[in-house]
Amino acid sequence: MSFELREHTADVAVAADGSNLDEIFGAVADGLAAAMCEAIPRDGGERFKLTAAAENREALLYEFLAELIYQRDVRGVLPVDNQATVRHDDGARTADAWQLDASARGVPLETIDAREVKAVTYSEMTIEQENDGWQAYVVFDV
Repeated sequence: MSFELREHTADVAVAADGSNLDEIFGAVADGLAAAMCEAIPRDGGERFKLTAAAENREALLYEFLAELIYQRDVRGVLPVDNQATVRHDDGARTADAWQLDASARGVPLETIDAREVKAVTYSEMTIEQENDGWQAYVVFDV
């Protein structure tokens, strides 16, 4: 699993790859953290859990990333070392057919030099299965 930050007009984008959806979601979330802070501390901060649900995988990724930005603002932490478990109920035709359980380590913002990412966008968002794994691309408003 890996991610790469990419310039995107006035915004920033994250391109990620992984062997499964769990890795992709975690990698994009780690890319979000890297977009906010150049040097992420290896230690410090406590892990916290979060959940999300949505009607499709793109909406689930959006909800997850938006929740991380919300947690940053409410807790005053930078969510790093993100871990995600993605589930899909093939038989469900509801708004919560896709579900996510995740956790992140919250590094206190007062201990780092961070820039603000305002929001995640649907602009150009993709999650695609390739022959050798998954790829995702997400643009963030800075």
